[in-house]
Amino acid sequence: MPQERLPMRKIREILKLRWGEGLGKRKVSRSLGVSVSSVLRCTRRAEEAGLGWPLPAELDDVALEAKLFRRPAVATVRLRAVPDFRGIHRELRRKHVTLRLLWEEYKEAHPEDGYLYSRFCSLYRGWSKKLDLVMRQDHRAGEKTFVDFSGDGIEIVDRHTGEVWEAPLFVAALGASSYTYAEALRSEKLGDWIEGHVHAFEFFGGVSEVTVPDQTRTAVSRPCYYEPEIHRSYQDWAEHTGTVIIPARPRHPRDKPKVEAAVLLAQRWILAALRNHVFFSVEQANEAIREKLDRLNSKEFQKLDGSRRSLYETIDRPALRPLPARRYELAEWSEPRVNIDYHVEVDKHFYSVPFALVHQKLDARRTATTVEVFHKGRRVASHRRSYQKGRYTTLREHMPKEHQRHLEWTPSRILAWAGKTGPRTAEVARKILDARPHPELGYRACLGLLRLGRDHGSDRLEAACTRAVAIGACSYQSAKSILKNGLDREPVLSSPARPPLLHENIRGPAYYDGEEEESC
Repeated sequence: MPQERLPMRKIREILKLRWGEGLGKRKVSRSLGVSVSSVLRCTRRAEEAGLGWPLPAELDDVALEAKLFRRPAVATVRLRAVPDFRGIHRELRRKHVTLRLLWEEYKEAHPEDGYLYSRFCSLYRGWSKKLDLVMRQDHRAGEKTFVDFSGDGIEIVDRHTGEVWEAPLFVAALGASSYTYAEALRSEKLGDWIEGHVHAFEFFGGVSEVTVPDQTRTAVSRPCYYEPEIHRSYQDWAEHTGTVIIPARPRHPRDKPKVEAAVLLAQRWILAALRNHVFFSVEQANEAIREKLDRLNSKEFQKLDGSRRSLYETIDRPALRPLPARRYELAEWSEPRVNIDYHVEVDKHFYSVPFALVHQKLDARRTATTVEVFHKGRRVASHRRSYQKGRYTTLREHMPKEHQRHLEWTPSRILAWAGKTGPRTAEVARKILDARPHPELGYRACLGLLRLGRDHGSDRLEAACTRAVAIGACSYQSAKSILKNGLDREPVLSSPARPPLLHENIRGPAYYDGEEEESC
């Protein structure tokens, strides 16, 4: 059965993290929610295609797909020497022994039929998963930040109504030093979740290589034990910041022991310490939390020398990556389909895209100020964001040619075109526009009137319009009928003024004037 092909966007992210960031295949796998074999397959195809990182700017998704998915060469089957996994596992317990060293010794013993290093490690890890082990994690400096929500929050009292609600407590901890950050947020929604990450890294003064969240709905759009799918906006933040998201496995708190301990300490040394305080806003609560947080990070360890702050200053802080030059702006993603009017709906407002993309499914990225639309990884439209529901934002270059010409129709321009034929033609055109509740409703009638001049000549059209004005029939149909019946060649007879009608039963205006005087 053929393997399912990954989207080009996913393949680009794999190459970026594998080659650009230098991450291992398993970190890339867990970060992007794809299998390890998919990571290996994509990098192998890219190497065979002669690609490197960064990819050429002109290489769009279509060209990249053509390069990667050529007909694969037939691989030759070769029997490999099976490593002694029990001996490897025993040797790894010895000090300073690494898998790399053991693989080199294995390769020296089997130079022709030995596995490559990546396959060697993969086979050993697959074998070791069958053992019931509890692994003690030793975190490198600046490598990981663990994040989570505390199960308990902090109470906020509405000053006007007296209503009490609980603000969730966001907690982050660095892996090597356990340096901790805590903040009360307004909710556990995506925007507040990402805002907590932004504030945490600003508090740390740098960015760790990996961010480890739990598999909550806020962080993961499709939870899975093996291949969780990161929320698109959360992934967007990670790419902007320069970190990699690797969610912990469900119901495996040992995957993130640092933040589990930090949550427990935050509940004891922050929430419990503030239990008798009354807060009327999240900002007021965070001021008090910051004071308790400083004390927590400055407390001396019981079994180690120093504190979280001293370890952070000497170990984690120098190893952290620099913060991005521009602060992250929350971006939300959606997948709208292009309507027949070449517009996509984003947050109940309609934005134009090139008309050739009608009925296509696109990716839309919206921030507080802009809306960007992508097709196969290439940006096809960018608009200033509008918050008017049900309204349209349209760019002229997205329209078909006939629609662009329609934009040129304005009342003043149509009257100027009609005036070139004659004043009576312009007068009929003006009356047609004035008779409509909106001028655009009369555009086609005016254009039809001007077309009569091409069919019958400008002089005849002017004469027909003169007759139409005289008889009070200023419309396209009247002018067309006059020309069809040749009435434009007939003289226009003005009807004489009628004499006043005299009769004994007609009272006249004077009668009412007299009636008013009598009533006074």
